[in-house]
Amino acid sequence: RSSFWMSPPCLPVPSAISTAPPPSPTCSKAVFLKQSSDSWLIVGLGNPGREYEKTRHNTGFRAMDILAEKLNAKVDGLKFQGLYTQVNYNGKKLFLLKPQTYMNLSGRSVLQLSAYFGIPPQRIIVMFDDISLEPGRLRVRAEGSAGGHNGIKSIIQELGSQDFPRVKIGVGAKPNPEYDLAAWVLSTFSASEEKALAVSLKNAADAALSIIDNGVPETANRFNGSHP
Repeated sequence: RSSFWMSPPCLPVPSAISTAPPPSPTCSKAVFLKQSSDSWLIVGLGNPGREYEKTRHNTGFRAMDILAEKLNAKVDGLKFQGLYTQVNYNGKKLFLLKPQTYMNLSGRSVLQLSAYFGIPPQRIIVMFDDISLEPGRLRVRAEGSAGGHNGIKSIIQELGSQDFPRVKIGVGAKPNPEYDLAAWVLSTFSASEEKALAVSLKNAADAALSIIDNGVPETANRFNGSHP
C-alpha cells in the first residue's frame, strides 16, 4: 500500500451545495511516498440521499452509474468515506468512487482512496456538473482552478494540486441573475433537458475512459462542445 503524510485535517461543515465557499484554515497537503504505475481513479461528484438523486448537482453520480454499468461493475463498497469499486481495465487497475461526504467535503474521500492506493493527481479523473454549459455539452480539461465549484475546491485543497483531469457535464445556467444558485443546482431537469443530459452522461463516461486510453488532448478534441 502507498504511504503518505498528513497533518491534522480541516473540519468544515458538510454541505449539499457548492454555493458558499468552504472554510479556509491551513490544510495539509498529501505527500505521496509511493505511487502505483498502473492505477487510475475516476470520481463522480454528487450528494448522497434520494432527495438529491436527480438534481443538477448529482450529474457526476449519474455519469458514474453509467460508467459502472459499462464496465459491468457495482460501486457499492463502503470505505474511504465513499462508495467505491475496483476493476481491471485494459491492463490497468481502475478505481471508481462516489464520495458520500456531501459536496463540499468530496476531497477527503478522494484523498483517502488515492493516497491508500498510491494514485497521483494526474491519474485522478473527476466528473461533475457545470452551470456554464448547457445540458448535453461536455468540457474536458487537464487541470485548472475550481471555477466556483466547492466539490472541486475541496479536492484541490486536500490533494494540494489542481493538476488532475476533469470532465465537466453541462447542467445549464440560472434562468436569471436573481435566481438563487443553491436552489438552482439542487433543482431537477425539465423533460427536454433530461433528453439532452442522457446523451452527455453517456459521453462523460466514454470521455473518462478515453482520457486513460488516449490522453486529455485527444479526448478534449473529440468531446468538447459535443451536443446531442
